[in-house]
Amino acid sequence: MSSSDRFILDRLDTPIGTALLVTDDDGNLRLLDWEDHEDRMRVLLRRGYGPVALGRGPAPAAVRLPLERYFAGELSALSEIPWRTQGTEFQQLVWRALADIAVGETMSYGALAARIGKASAVRAVGLANGANPVSVVVPCHRVIGSDGSLTGYGGGIERKRWLLRHEGATAAAELAL
Repeated sequence: MSSSDRFILDRLDTPIGTALLVTDDDGNLRLLDWEDHEDRMRVLLRRGYGPVALGRGPAPAAVRLPLERYFAGELSALSEIPWRTQGTEFQQLVWRALADIAVGETMSYGALAARIGKASAVRAVGLANGANPVSVVVPCHRVIGSDGSLTGYGGGIERKRWLLRHEGATAAAELAL
């Protein structure tokens, strides 16, 4: 990030709470988190980009409108959102693999590790998944336990359950609860 870049914070009301949207001057989504986790959002922002000026303003329509359409039921709209992240080479590899998990599908951490050619790195995959700064758009919520259980999600298990139900995922045993 150059010194001329700035980030803009916007808020989007969704059926599962207010989403915090951080975008850059080029219109890329850099971070999506939840209002009740704003402190964590600021920590992730600092870790990924160092000290940044965070202004307030509307997210670009190319980010905001597809998110609104997704929450209204047009599930494929997420693929239209431009996003960019900072992270290690391994984290970037995991995040790109997450983006390839289809709507309505789930995958275990072990299967995700195998998909990226790092079958023995299940814990590292889990840590990278948990460090994903672009929640929902980079669908870390689609990763579940090997037994089909809903495992941790930074936004909370109830949000994860809602997102998976919204997407029509049926593989997770806990979805019906």
